[in-house]
Amino acid sequence: MSGALAGLRVVELGEMVSAPYAAKLMADLGAEVIKVERPTIGDPARRRGPFPGDRPHLDKSGLFLYLNSNKLGVTLDPSCPAGFKILEQLAANADVLIHDLPPAEMDRIGLDFDRIAAINPRLVMTSVEPFGLSGPCRDWRSSELTLWASGGAIYINGSAAEPEMPPLKAYGYQAGYQGGAHAAVATMGALFAGVRGAGGQHVEVSIQESVASITELAFQCWPYLGLIATRFGQRPVQPLESFECRDGWIFVCCVEEHQWRNFVKIMDSPDWTDESIFVDGPSRAANWDALRLLLKEWIANQSVDDLYRKAQARRVPFAPVSHLGDLLDSPHLKARGFFVEIAHPIAGELRYPGAPYHLERTPWAIRRPAPTLGQHNDEIYSGRLGLSAMEIDRLRDEAVI
Repeated sequence: MSGALAGLRVVELGEMVSAPYAAKLMADLGAEVIKVERPTIGDPARRRGPFPGDRPHLDKSGLFLYLNSNKLGVTLDPSCPAGFKILEQLAANADVLIHDLPPAEMDRIGLDFDRIAAINPRLVMTSVEPFGLSGPCRDWRSSELTLWASGGAIYINGSAAEPEMPPLKAYGYQAGYQGGAHAAVATMGALFAGVRGAGGQHVEVSIQESVASITELAFQCWPYLGLIATRFGQRPVQPLESFECRDGWIFVCCVEEHQWRNFVKIMDSPDWTDESIFVDGPSRAANWDALRLLLKEWIANQSVDDLYRKAQARRVPFAPVSHLGDLLDSPHLKARGFFVEIAHPIAGELRYPGAPYHLERTPWAIRRPAPTLGQHNDEIYSGRLGLSAMEIDRLRDEAVI
């Protein structure tokens, strides 16, 4: 059966993570995505590892291979007039144009929504920007680190048990993925509006705001409690923290009184649990420094799996802290077929994360591996746009494609 978005045409002018991830989410559901890369050098993600065998290669980057499966790939320089004209031709036949060009670059090459909409009034153009297209930070440069920090997530991330350590950025490109996920949802919303007669529209996504929106209760701490939420902030209930067992880490959660009582039974009711300073949730939170040391000593002698199963049996919501090796070997994920094998003509056969959801009648599917650089130039430029071999050769010589 065809995917849920079969028939949808998307042009992606994206690099690294945010716009490519948004387009990947649509491609995996059946949309046709044409990825536009710079001639010769391509998407910078091609030069980011990991690489099979730890040997860098433009067509072997794990980051690029994951983000760009299911896409067609062409090379194009839209900053020159001839290149921008071809971009307009691609957009004229598309439903979506998604990009993450900086606002200053948009201005320089003339990527304006009104200009594109004059060619294709039904087009949804999605701009994924570090700080949006307006405001005093509009033209600021950014990196994954600055976006994670400016969105506030870095201030609440890190170990409260190690106050000497600085705030921590999450591993990888999490800000970019958040921007991409928000862009995909917003784009689909705009497409539904178009189906109802609203026509095309410009969707703008701020990655800073995408990160800020996932800081959960941090915002409420100020208006409700007058406190700035940090990783050092006192929680109103405890235990609610990760502890190290003898063979790994486990997350301990006892936010309800019955959960604490059952945890005490798992520990064989040590004498210190009868102390008045641990009598209820607020008391345990107020005296967390003392309680944490006692729990740390006891948990350090337990195995993760044994403690997890004992907690399950007593309906206490503990959770093993899985590392990536655990996930790759997870019987549950294997049974659900989460990881998929994809054969690439250059990188070979590798295992990738698969679908985080299941659609019964219009399933997620891998239809093709990530494109090699410029792999579909002839198919798109000759077969779709009708350019002659002579025109393609000239554009290639001029580094337009």
